[in-house]
Amino acid sequence: MTRVAVVDIGSNSTRLLVADVGAGVTEVERRSIVTRLGEGVEATGRLGEQPRERVYEALAEYAAASAEHGATKAVAVMTSAVRDAANGGEFAATINERYGLNARTLSGDEEAKLTFLGATAARTPEPGERLLVIDIGGGSTELVIGERGNVAFHVSTQVGVVRHSERHLHSDPPTPDELQALSDDAGPALAQAVPDAERTRVTAAVAVAGTPTQCARIELGYAPDDVEGHVLSLPALDAMLERLAALPLAERREVPGLDPARAPTIVAGVVVLTRALAAFGLQAVEVSDRDILWGAALELASAT
Repeated sequence: MTRVAVVDIGSNSTRLLVADVGAGVTEVERRSIVTRLGEGVEATGRLGEQPRERVYEALAEYAAASAEHGATKAVAVMTSAVRDAANGGEFAATINERYGLNARTLSGDEEAKLTFLGATAARTPEPGERLLVIDIGGGSTELVIGERGNVAFHVSTQVGVVRHSERHLHSDPPTPDELQALSDDAGPALAQAVPDAERTRVTAAVAVAGTPTQCARIELGYAPDDVEGHVLSLPALDAMLERLAALPLAERREVPGLDPARAPTIVAGVVVLTRALAAFGLQAVEVSDRDILWGAALELASAT
């Protein structure tokens, strides 16, 4: 059994998982802070000073927690915002220097592998199941297709909740035209990123990360620690989108089950999730908390 600490530095949130990894993964502690590292990257091509400082504050807290729990291995994985930014390499070097984390900017292939590994690690597939894993981030959405734990196809799209909120949603609440523009941008981008032959073979979907877990909690009306396996139907998501999009941001922050910090991007998140399901002709999606954090924990524990 190895105790590991994994930090996922995403475009919208910075998350920590401390876990004991052996035959499986036993979570010791999990934390998430909305840091919005990807804020402004769409317009400037660089990670802004304030977003970076928000991440550094979160990492200081996480480093203390990792030490307190006695983690013997630690890694930070970084995805779309850092890959896309001109100063991403400098940011990664600062993290290594200040916090003693092995900061890795993942390639698309690595991100797909770890996301699928995490999402399927404790899941029993149905016979003949061709599974789609949807990972909606702040700057990108990963679509990973596989069978029996093996990745068969993956693509990273430039569709993300921070990116597309900044690009399209300028009113409070957003106007119908803004919502339609977002949908018209995200939907074709997701559908065209995957060949028809791959899309038509998918039989089920699992969605990971903040958007689906928040949607599950909104549907439940409260915020349980565990929403693993909760099923969201496409009609329910459409109704949820209509409700959330009609609310000004201040009122959206008060929606039961929704983390107030995710209120600014949840509308774009629901649009992206519904468009992803529509692209694959699916009517429902299973929610999972077991994502790239689990995948990275398993990989880190197995490394010599």
